[in-house]
Amino acid sequence: MSCCPQIAEGGPAWYPRLCYSNQYLRINQHDEDFSAIFMTDDIVIVGAGQAGVQAVVSLRAEGFSGSLALVGDEPFPPYQRPPLSKAYLAGDLARDRLFLKPEKFFSENNCDLRLGARVARIKPDTRHIYLSTGDIVSYGKLLLATGARVRKIPVAGAELSGIHYLRGIEDVDLLRQVFSSGKHLVIVGGGYIGLEVAAVAVKRGLKVTILEAAARVMERAVSAPLSKFYQEEHAANGVDIRLGLTVEGFEGKGQVEKVITTQGSFDADIVLVGIGVVPHSELAKQAGLVTDNGIVVDEYTRTSDPNIFAAGDCTNHPTFLFRTANGRVRLESVQNAIDQAKHAALAMMDRPQPYRAVPWFWSDQYDLKLQIAGLACQGDELVVRGDPTDRKFAVFHLLQSKLTAVEAVNTAPEYVVGRKLIASGKKISANQLLDTNIAMKSFL
Repeated sequence: MSCCPQIAEGGPAWYPRLCYSNQYLRINQHDEDFSAIFMTDDIVIVGAGQAGVQAVVSLRAEGFSGSLALVGDEPFPPYQRPPLSKAYLAGDLARDRLFLKPEKFFSENNCDLRLGARVARIKPDTRHIYLSTGDIVSYGKLLLATGARVRKIPVAGAELSGIHYLRGIEDVDLLRQVFSSGKHLVIVGGGYIGLEVAAVAVKRGLKVTILEAAARVMERAVSAPLSKFYQEEHAANGVDIRLGLTVEGFEGKGQVEKVITTQGSFDADIVLVGIGVVPHSELAKQAGLVTDNGIVVDEYTRTSDPNIFAAGDCTNHPTFLFRTANGRVRLESVQNAIDQAKHAALAMMDRPQPYRAVPWFWSDQYDLKLQIAGLACQGDELVVRGDPTDRKFAVFHLLQSKLTAVEAVNTAPEYVVGRKLIASGKKISANQLLDTNIAMKSFL
């Protein structure tokens, strides 16, 4: 599944091909006494993921003709992450189909793609970023699309071999090497990643146990009816789900052999830890930007520095459609990365537009496609449309007759129409939603 809007290879014909000098200066990384002349209209993007690539696409499509650089710390060309725990792990998707753009796209669009280069620090006063390669890069405007990293589990034995995390291509390649029929895979965490990997693993003949600290799977992401449905689906496929326990450590002689929990121990040949992610905001904090569960931005993606912007999983941004404790939210989704990057491109070109998109998410497990739009809130009225036993139904979240979220399983019309209803703020009757004889499109 590709979530990145495409443009013709080579970019729009109407923007000029550029010839510009190298923007990089190799000097002693610790030497503060340097001077050089740099172009002042450069845009540098840190983070070569979904948001970073979308920013490149949008900048060129919107007519930006200045010099442009995209810096990523991984050795691979920019790629999409959602298929990693699904089709790529299952071996149904070749690696090159993960890539968001062919490498020639970046040269043809005059974007200097710098792979395997970690940003060590940013100096906003001089508008320079320092790379791990020893290069110093100047910028006129800077976009931070640094994403998030996996949350590590802080328990004894966590360094043992055989304990895995899943965030990038190399993580999945390692998992695929050890996925053998008959092995016991213990998954710590019953969120999207854990359940998606479980669905792939049982098909490969592995014995799978999921250990979840909460009272139900995907508790932070979905409603109780959805959790119940997916728990039953996984159980029917042979997955052993244990709820309400906490992992206290791992044991083994060099290689993990047991997972120790508050409810006893579990034998394990392989362990996957999937307990969420942490926003990559340290670089921003070191640069003096305001951070709070991510890089704090306004509705135009601007940070506390007028020349620095941020987009994607790393941002904490205002929300106007949904109720949150402080009117802000941090989202981990492809939709947010794409839409925020589009707005960041416009803002960096001094054409800011407020970001007010309806968030959406999806998960593929077995032959079930879960599509979610909006953000569920406490106190919502839940309306289940359809019969879960048919494996085709939707859960609507209503607040004072307005739709705040929809969770659709194998029901595209409910998802598509629900997403539009959330954006419109139109009131809708719970009784009408219950009636499956009323076509969803009629609610528009």
